[in-house]
Amino acid sequence: MSNATVLVVDDIPANLALLLDALSQAGYRVLVAESGEGALAQVDHEIPDLILLDFMLPGINGLEVCCRLKARPGLVDVPVIFLTAVDEVGEKVRALEAGAVDYVTKPIQTAEVLARVRTQLRIAALQRALQDEVDMRREAEELLRDSLDRGLLLVDAQGRIHFATQLTQTLLTRFYPEAGRDQLPASLMILAGAGIASGLPPGLEVKVLRPTGPRDLGVLELSSERTPKPADLLSLGLTPREAEVLFWISEGKTNAEIAIILGSSRRTVEKHAEHVLEKLHVENRAGAVRVALETLRVSS
Repeated sequence: MSNATVLVVDDIPANLALLLDALSQAGYRVLVAESGEGALAQVDHEIPDLILLDFMLPGINGLEVCCRLKARPGLVDVPVIFLTAVDEVGEKVRALEAGAVDYVTKPIQTAEVLARVRTQLRIAALQRALQDEVDMRREAEELLRDSLDRGLLLVDAQGRIHFATQLTQTLLTRFYPEAGRDQLPASLMILAGAGIASGLPPGLEVKVLRPTGPRDLGVLELSSERTPKPADLLSLGLTPREAEVLFWISEGKTNAEIAIILGSSRRTVEKHAEHVLEKLHVENRAGAVRVALETLRVSS
């Protein structure tokens, strides 16, 4: 990232000049501040890609500046490298605990500074790319989980569920209420491995689209003649999550049980339940259940 912006914070003009020349020649855009207050004012206008921060500053010292910078949401992931004149372990530890990623001991050696700057910018870029990939995968999985109208799931030879659509979770909870959210019931494990249906609950149909192998995930499709599902309640003007909460309320589940089913916290479920009552204009859960059951009956 030779075009990155680096903020240099130092109260000694000679150090500023040295770093400004070295960083500029290396292709970096350089911002300068001569105090902690100046650095905090600078980041109000522009967030740099990396900060070189002197440990000993007049007024607000480097540790306090670093703590204040890291307290700002937009600066949490900006790498800070301390410039310190004291080669003491305790000082270095305090710098790292304040949120710095590295430190350079004075007198400044420009080759060392440039090497550490390149390294930390590269690490920051990789971290951002990795987080973007994780966010994209999570979003794609959530979209797939919520949008697919088929009861598909991926399972390994040990019965661990690696992916399941929302309809699958609904069917598993309905037909196997005692089963764990992440583990396939024993009868379905046999079916997934051998393709032999044994002891399936009445009304549940299972197709093996791909059997499990020692290293291969199996693909199953679960279905029922007409199983009511949370999506049937969206017509009530609820959000998808509120519809799920109302669906399980209508199934007689407590908030604690719903939290386990949805992989959420009990407090979050309680908030969704409050919103459901408000939107349905009912006073209690019994009234919400009546509305839900009538809607589900019409949808079936």
